[in-house]
Amino acid sequence: MDPVVHFEMPYENQDRMASFYESAFGWQTKNLGQEMGNYVIATTTETDEAGPKRPGAINGGFYPKNPEWPAQHPSVVIAVTDIKESSRKVSESGGQVLGEPMEIPGVGQYVSFIDTEGNRVSMLQPVPQNWHAPDAK
Repeated sequence: MDPVVHFEMPYENQDRMASFYESAFGWQTKNLGQEMGNYVIATTTETDEAGPKRPGAINGGFYPKNPEWPAQHPSVVIAVTDIKESSRKVSESGGQVLGEPMEIPGVGQYVSFIDTEGNRVSMLQPVPQNWHAPDAK
């Protein structure tokens, strides 16, 4: 079984988004900078080198809205062992893979897809290291 390991949501105003989630829920955010597409990591639970300490808890991130991208809504990221094989299974099961997997430096291979219900979901084949314990700001 492939687990949900991350969530993603788009943002229009990074400062406003960070302020909201920090104030409302106590989350910690960290902008990864222009070289990483202004992606913002959100730490929502106590985390160490192995990831979230509480079973079932996940962290996530925010990406800037882009008028060129489809289905920019909150979504989940599913960890997979083999992203090419999982992409094939998504297609064979009636989903639509959105492009080719891309390398996220230090994180792994990533690709989004549309499921049979029109939801945008993503898959990640993580690198074999601690890929999900960001430093909070």
